Amino acid sequence: MRVLVVGSGGREHALAWAIARSPLCDTLFVAPGNGGTAPITENVVLDITDNAAVVSFAEEKSVDLVVIGADAQAVAGLGDAVRAAGLLCFGPSMAAAQLEGSKGFTKELCDEAGIPTAAYAQFDALEPALDYLRSQGAPIVVKADGLAAGKGVTVAATLDAAEAAVRDCFAGAFGASGSRVVIEECLEGEEASIFAVSDGTRYVLLPSAQDHKRVGDGDTGPNTGGMGAYSPAPVMTPELTARVDAEIIAPTIRTMAARGTPFTGVLFAGIMITDSGPKLIEHNVRFGDPECQVLMLRLRSDILELLLASARGDLTGMTPEFDPRPALTVVMAAEGYPANPKKGSEIFGAEGLDSDDLMVFHAGTVRRDGQLIANGGRVLNVTALGDTVAEAQARAYAAVDRIDWTEGFCRRDIGWRAVVRERQPHR
Repeated sequence: MRVLVVGSGGREHALAWAIARSPLCDTLFVAPGNGGTAPITENVVLDITDNAAVVSFAEEKSVDLVVIGADAQAVAGLGDAVRAAGLLCFGPSMAAAQLEGSKGFTKELCDEAGIPTAAYAQFDALEPALDYLRSQGAPIVVKADGLAAGKGVTVAATLDAAEAAVRDCFAGAFGASGSRVVIEECLEGEEASIFAVSDGTRYVLLPSAQDHKRVGDGDTGPNTGGMGAYSPAPVMTPELTARVDAEIIAPTIRTMAARGTPFTGVLFAGIMITDSGPKLIEHNVRFGDPECQVLMLRLRSDILELLLASARGDLTGMTPEFDPRPALTVVMAAEGYPANPKKGSEIFGAEGLDSDDLMVFHAGTVRRDGQLIANGGRVLNVTALGDTVAEAQARAYAAVDRIDWTEGFCRRDIGWRAVVRERQPHR
């Protein structure tokens, strides 16, 4: 089987690595890929924002399955274009991708389906939005309605910060994505990530995960795309998982199907565990990054069988198997990230660290003249398994310390919540 993975980040390296291990996979392409995918696949120079170009390449190379990695391509309708050409695609339709492409769309779906979420209002003009903010006070959350490369959400501790965020949106800071704004209550609790692979009507749950959004130790500093993650999330007890399934995942899949826009691919629900139970923060229509990396390292069954079953519209009998041990990933980022990451520095020592229990997944890297060069903000994802989160954490940081990259940095406390839980006496 010939497979094309579309994307260039750590998520796509992890997916490509898992797919390459499948006996079903004969040939694997990644477009455009990165310095980590280059040794295991054929990287393709391709404009992935051009749906017609992606489809043309897939047809030319007799690709059997296209796997959409990132949100932008899903929201832009790549799945529709691939399926219109008669090819199998793992990923949602453009209509179903609105679950991530529009915050307001998902909020309205929550209203329709009775899905627990933060109280909200949405606006397409500045003054009414400011009036609403002043009536609510702070803390409060301001979101650009559309995709904004992970930068369109402001958790405002003060009214001044909230007003500034709203003004930025309507001033064009996020382009058309900020022309509508969703303002919602600030939920308190612990976050978790829940994943479900769907064929449009059926779905299978994957293990939970937790990530670390803040750039600095102790969850300080600005938000990022994610500085690390681990799986499973200890906060997600079997009882809580059952509630998220029944109250959030099932009604989402059911309502999308009833609307005539069935969701296929992987649904990634960001959940807040509040005192009153789990509430939906947001839906995403692709694997999380860096959550995908810990899931792929834990996966023991054939990922390609699962992706194909979803793409073919029949998940019957699919029961993916995962290593019971936890996995943890540490993101190594370029100096200046997230505001102004410095590109072009050489990385030493990242090769030869991989083993059955450890993988260095690449995100923002490129290979030039035999050198491994940093080419993005988040650059490497050092990912390890362990009998405990503490052991996985120690193994990952031991590998981090063997990588010689003076222009890079990482958080030193990834997984701290889970490690604290492990150290508490069981009652």
